[in-house]
Amino acid sequence: MTKLILFNKPFGVLPQFTDRGSETKRATLSDYIDMPGVYPAGRLDRDSEGLMMLTGDGKLQARISDPKYKMPKAYLVQVEGEVSDESLAMLQQGVELKDGLTRPAEVEHIEEPDLWPRDPPIRVRKSIPDCWLKLAISEGRNRQVRRMTAAVGHPTLRLVRWSIGDWSLEGLQPGEWRADE
Repeated sequence: MTKLILFNKPFGVLPQFTDRGSETKRATLSDYIDMPGVYPAGRLDRDSEGLMMLTGDGKLQARISDPKYKMPKAYLVQVEGEVSDESLAMLQQGVELKDGLTRPAEVEHIEEPDLWPRDPPIRVRKSIPDCWLKLAISEGRNRQVRRMTAAVGHPTLRLVRWSIGDWSLEGLQPGEWRADE
């Protein structure tokens, strides 16, 4: 049996296999992965893209998703505005959110990454610049990266989870997956 699946979740796909309670049909993991006995190890919001991991191994699932193991998760984040060194320092020290202070993040400016086009594209405002960050966290609160960047004055426009621990999206296009034995 496959121990681990690495999946590049497209924008707009629910991070679960079924969509209950919605009047309109929304894309789910079952539209991409037809393998019984695997379940998401953690979540990735519908409006975020990138690496999701699925497994049937409960211990591995816990090691990936439980914050007590502090497995780093790295994101490529397009934010509104030019991020100052002061804002970077705030992210690196931890940001006060409504549910408490976050753990310190590893964060740096990066050049615009060579990613697939997002469908639909992000909103672009000619009068407001944007920039890209690589940001790594070791906890996983609800919408944490988006809330952290907003807290320092830079709303997230696009969020792509690139890696979890030593696993990455390398070589996977949106909607593609591969088994990692």
